[in-house]
Amino acid sequence: MTTLFTRIIRGELPGRFIWRDELAVAFLTIEPRSPGHTLVVPHEETDRWLDVGEQTMAHLMAIAHKVGEAQREEWQSDRAGLMIEGYMVPHLHIHVWPSWSPSEFHPTGIDRAATPADLDAAAIRLRARMRSHGHDRFVPAE
Repeated sequence: MTTLFTRIIRGELPGRFIWRDELAVAFLTIEPRSPGHTLVVPHEETDRWLDVGEQTMAHLMAIAHKVGEAQREEWQSDRAGLMIEGYMVPHLHIHVWPSWSPSEFHPTGIDRAATPADLDAAAIRLRARMRSHGHDRFVPAE
């Protein structure tokens, strides 16, 4: 069965993309831990991170690193949080967000009421910061 993330990647459902290449995408989550919270997702539908090859995992982590640097700089956060997941949507994804506290790692740290306007503003800021880091060819216009 096709996952929600595959439908977003294909453009069947909306997504606020920050990165797109031949192996993976990065887009904002609709339930952020903080502004700019991004999911790094491979095109390949893989449920568990241990089931992807080392090269794919290294590629996903390299994207997560770039996104985390841009987030930390844009929101002036102390750190960039990172969590590998696949439970809520059975498709490997890496959460990356500007982080100020370890409490953000708790499930209650999610904002389930983020407005589309807030998400759009965060996407615009993060895309601009990613471009300023020289990643223009991977950062979609919208």
